[in-house]
Amino acid sequence: MTTIEFHPARPVATRLRMTARGRRLLAALVAIPLAAALGAGVLSGGAALASRADGSPAGTFETVTVLAGESLWTIAEQVAPSADPRDVVDEIVRLNALDGATVWAGQRIAVPALAAG
Repeated sequence: MTTIEFHPARPVATRLRMTARGRRLLAALVAIPLAAALGAGVLSGGAALASRADGSPAGTFETVTVLAGESLWTIAEQVAPSADPRDVVDEIVRLNALDGATVWAGQRIAVPALAAG
């Protein structure tokens, strides 16, 4: 009786070959969600970019211009001398959607209307 020996072929490394049609399909699969997101952003008008969840109603703040050498602390002391400056600074930061407490000369910022009086 004869035996047949099986020798497995060495593993063949295959490369992914993309046809022109496959590349177009892949590009479309990536571009469609991006276009949809861009379209939604354009249609919404970017309204969410300039708002915070707990925004203030119109007329509850006044606008002041920062002078050279002023900080939010000094502005808070000027607009609300009887209030705790920390609370007023927090309110100014929230009203203006600031990332920190740094302001520069010439910048126009909103201050609470009750404090500005």
